[in-house]
Amino acid sequence: MSLLRLSNLLRERRGGRGVRDVASEIGVSPATLSRVEAGKLPDLLTFRKLCSWLKVDPAEILEIAEETHSAPIAAVHLRADVLLTSEAANDLAQLILVAQRELARRSREQRSDVSSWF
Repeated sequence: MSLLRLSNLLRERRGGRGVRDVASEIGVSPATLSRVEAGKLPDLLTFRKLCSWLKVDPAEILEIAEETHSAPIAAVHLRADVLLTSEAANDLAQLILVAQRELARRSREQRSDVSSWF
């Protein structure tokens, strides 16, 4: 599953219900829900709420394998941001890796309520 699939999952789960009703249930604005359904990437707090409402593991959406070494890959992507120093990109990549490992650890412990992960 990927972030691109997130918008489809939201639309499928919402079904015929109105955007305002579902957005209220999730805890986001109707405009935010509409944007994500249209394919825009949500911020982290919104992403957490969406995953909780969809009852999916955030790692599954992000396509994070349990044992990956993505810090160098993340750093490369972060370095593309001209406003970040190389050191900041590396630090953020390490933070992402630590968060990834924690999600994998919690997943292994069979915690199915992803809203408790954050």
